[in-house]
Amino acid sequence: MDTRQLAAFVAVVERRSFSQAAERLGVTQPAVSLQVRALEKRLGTQLLDRSGRRVEPTEAGLRLYRGAQRLLSLEEQLLDELAGEGEGELGGELQLGASTGPAAIVVPVLLCEFQRAHPGVKISLTVSDTQSVVERVAARDLELGIVGAARRHRAARFEPFFDDEVILACPPGHPFAGRTVSLDELRGENVIVMQEGAGVRQIVEDELRGLGLRLRDLDVRLELGLQESVRSAVQAGYGVAFISHSAVESELAAGTLTSAKVEGLDAKREISLVRAAGRTATRAADAFVEFARAELAK
Repeated sequence: MDTRQLAAFVAVVERRSFSQAAERLGVTQPAVSLQVRALEKRLGTQLLDRSGRRVEPTEAGLRLYRGAQRLLSLEEQLLDELAGEGEGELGGELQLGASTGPAAIVVPVLLCEFQRAHPGVKISLTVSDTQSVVERVAARDLELGIVGAARRHRAARFEPFFDDEVILACPPGHPFAGRTVSLDELRGENVIVMQEGAGVRQIVEDELRGLGLRLRDLDVRLELGLQESVRSAVQAGYGVAFISHSAVESELAAGTLTSAKVEGLDAKREISLVRAAGRTATRAADAFVEFARAELAK
């Protein structure tokens, strides 16, 4: 079976669009349509329903999609293994995504150390919010994702990677510094939050909900994207913010940020590793995960 036809078909199913599938594959839309039509003709059945606003797989298309995922993953793994064997060392490309918490400090250091140990591997790290990373892994744009909240997705699977803690970051000299503050005290303070889709925000919202409180019940005056901008605003004295402990370790050690706890709120989180469901890992991906787990266990 022509894997180019299968790749075009899988891309259309995952993107629900011929044009977006073409963009992902780096070819023209007519080329994708031609590959899919040739596949349907060969199999003698309609694989896609093109009558609605979005392209949807038929029942036969869904069955083929599951098998095609496995076949394409095996092809990718085989090519990666053959490339690695050619030079007698680990090679190929490793494309990862990470949310801003673990990506701030932990992941770049691990990747640098791994690349130094395996110079034949080319590494690319994309930093974004948790939701975007999960979606890109599910769409197979990235092989691995490292995120701070397991947002379930039908085309992705999650596994524990390492643990982190969410703290309330405060400016130096703030009345909250080093204390456990009440919810009433928190209500009276300017709170800075991250954008929708950030893992830390989801965890904090879940914890507050368990205490009978919603994020909008706090005095939220600033929503500043992801952790870098929030961290800078807190350092400058514009308010307090919930943030990943691993993302501000150096600032806490240097005294440019302080931390506090909130009474009744225990916002520990598990950093998760994300893979596309049904995708067979490349040698480089397996080697990195094994290397990272060993380093984090030290």
